[in-house]
Amino acid sequence: MTEAPRIRLAEAAFFERPVDFRFPFRFGSARVARAPQAFVRARIEDERGRSSVGWSAEMMMPKWFDKDPSLSPLDNIGQLRTSLYLAIEGLKSVPTNTPFGLHAAAEADHHRAAARQGLPALVASYGLALVDRAIIDAVCRLEGASAAEAVRGNLLGITDATAPDLAGFELGRFFSRLAPLPKLSVRHTIGLADVLRAADVDPAQRCDDGLPQALDEVIAAYGHRFFKIKVSGRPEEDVERLAAIAWLLGSRFDDYKLTLDGNEQFESAGAVSDFLDRVDRDPRLQRLRASILFFEQPIARATALSTSVAAIAERVPLEIDESDGDVGAFLRARQHGYTGISSKSCKGFYRALINRARIEKWNAEAGTGRYFMSAEDLTTQAGLALQQDLVLAALIGAGHVERNGHHYVDGMAAAPAAEQAAYIAAHGDLYANARGRSRLAIRAGEITFSSALEAVGLGSAVEPDWAATVANV
Repeated sequence: MTEAPRIRLAEAAFFERPVDFRFPFRFGSARVARAPQAFVRARIEDERGRSSVGWSAEMMMPKWFDKDPSLSPLDNIGQLRTSLYLAIEGLKSVPTNTPFGLHAAAEADHHRAAARQGLPALVASYGLALVDRAIIDAVCRLEGASAAEAVRGNLLGITDATAPDLAGFELGRFFSRLAPLPKLSVRHTIGLADVLRAADVDPAQRCDDGLPQALDEVIAAYGHRFFKIKVSGRPEEDVERLAAIAWLLGSRFDDYKLTLDGNEQFESAGAVSDFLDRVDRDPRLQRLRASILFFEQPIARATALSTSVAAIAERVPLEIDESDGDVGAFLRARQHGYTGISSKSCKGFYRALINRARIEKWNAEAGTGRYFMSAEDLTTQAGLALQQDLVLAALIGAGHVERNGHHYVDGMAAAPAAEQAAYIAAHGDLYANARGRSRLAIRAGEITFSSALEAVGLGSAVEPDWAATVANV
């Protein structure tokens, strides 16, 4: 791979497309039935006068980036728009540098600018993450490389500039040894409002789209053996729901794996301990308990990184997600006993790779596999957003990935027919056509995406239909 090109962001804009859910997704205290998807288009120029355009996409999911109850879903979406505006302006103001050099020069200023607008760190991360990905896509297209090739050869110029704790760690050597695989198991999300048995679906709520709705239908249709269960922070209710899920899974599998997601609903470490005590005492949950891989962000971000969770982490590995608001969050979390961190494209492509390098360094120093990273979802939509996230999940070495966008949304229903057909033509290993929709193809609980991993650019050979989006100016 050639040396990282020196580039500048010449221009960028973002667009939106509405996405309607098949039925509401409930996580934590939120219930979401529709939201827009943002698309970024960026043009870069290098020192030789060459120019290239790249793209990115991500859902503008309300009630996750900022859970302030005084803010409406429209307020949350407005926050994300502001973050995108700030990121575009900030990166355009940075002089010519490597792709990562642009990010490193803009990151701290972007977070400060977002804070002055009253935006939480996770909201700030969203805007920077999307513009970064569009730039990465453009750089890969400029050089005729896939994103995997660009990372392995460090065409992006990633250094320890934003992570001084990695000083002395050979990032280039680490990246060159990454071996992304084009197949992942799909970890199915069981939302708090999701019906478990087909017989219990209210006929008035039954979707007439041919897709599975209840958990037993999902398992039959897709063959999942990995699951992610949302818990509410109300221990008695959670234990009863877990018992119902445990019975259903146990009646179908000899072996399955799952993760728990608290979505910040537990008030304290003590509340988490109480919940785990109830789970451990309940004979109906013995098999389910043995299948738990980790517990994701049980405690609200306001206090999650100010109290030790070391005692809980001895019982079940703990991971941060919503607390991951900046590149230093994992360092702070580690000090309090957390051993894991999630990867989500909406938080940052570079941040995920840096945190993956930290895990490599820490595990080598400890001589154990104590520290880990998982691949998580935020109703990531089929097409550009999904494929960029899958490439990142493959690069960090995830063996399974949470996917829920295909379950709550009817494939590429929001995209024009020609765009859907283009994805089928270019990425037929990842999608299938059913009832006139291009939908994610899950076979035996797995997805295959060689076409995305090998595509020139960051994961996709298909340009969005900009005429089917609304420009933000």
